[in-house]
Amino acid sequence: MTNLDEFLAEANTVAIAGHIRPDGDCIGSCLAVYNYIKKYFPHTETVLYLDEIPNIFKFLSRSEEIVHDRSRDRKYDLFLALDCGDLERLGPSAKYFKAAGKTICVDHHISNDSFADENYIFPDVSSTCELVFNLLPKERIDKTIAECIYTGMVHDTGVFQYASTSKKTMEAAGFLMERGIDFSKIVDETFFIKTFQQNKILGLALLKSRLHLDGQCISSVITKKDMEEFDVLPRHLEGIVSHLRSTRGVEAAVFLYELEEGEYKISTRSRACADLSKIAVKHGGGGHKRAAGFSMNGNPDEIIDIIVAEIKEELENCNEGCD
Repeated sequence: MTNLDEFLAEANTVAIAGHIRPDGDCIGSCLAVYNYIKKYFPHTETVLYLDEIPNIFKFLSRSEEIVHDRSRDRKYDLFLALDCGDLERLGPSAKYFKAAGKTICVDHHISNDSFADENYIFPDVSSTCELVFNLLPKERIDKTIAECIYTGMVHDTGVFQYASTSKKTMEAAGFLMERGIDFSKIVDETFFIKTFQQNKILGLALLKSRLHLDGQCISSVITKKDMEEFDVLPRHLEGIVSHLRSTRGVEAAVFLYELEEGEYKISTRSRACADLSKIAVKHGGGGHKRAAGFSMNGNPDEIIDIIVAEIKEELENCNEGCD
């Protein structure tokens, strides 16, 4: 697959969806494709399904048109799954995928199991947004579409600092900047600026953090009670695991937050060696070598002990060839 147009030309109805609890790359890639279809295939009925998105991304064009209610049954000619590693991660949107006449998956998660009819999966690419950039005719990428793609790239590369950032990534970013986007504002307002409550919960997470494996691993836990006390939601915890990882001497960071009583979402990050995707897949999750996530039930201290032991094994298996 070299572009989306050949598939879009044959579809009268299209559904787009990304993974549950969408992040910047998921939102950016979905809205980029949605805006593209709306502009260049105006007679195609297109619906974008996502969970509620953080307010920081609502400046992106047509974000107000995202459909959250997926109770209605529909059959679409084409279903586009973006930034989603498996069918389960589509959440309530999975039923539209199963019923669709044709399915396409565009993704960069190493754990992706190629679950669509057509799969455009490149784990070494920085973001799904970069893949969307590759699939769209460059002359058709206007400022609106460029904003969506650039936003997603910024978030999945940590503002172009992660190892997945390549020369092609930077060239794509440069092209998008030339579309007239306010790139510095996008970076500042969607990545760096936090609310007072978010800064306070970050402070709590840092205060509660613990070191393991002689300082090679760090962990922290935020409970539902903590979130209620600081008046934050799970989506406001974005970025905490990266702050933990930035601790000097730390190779891997583990951050837990409570979804329901005894149920924890785990985010992991590593610097240069531990393959976290292997650990995530083992627990029913997925992601990348250096950034992965999954859920577990139980006592948070016991969960951390399990994950730290698995990270220790990964570190012991590392060799000089790790990247």
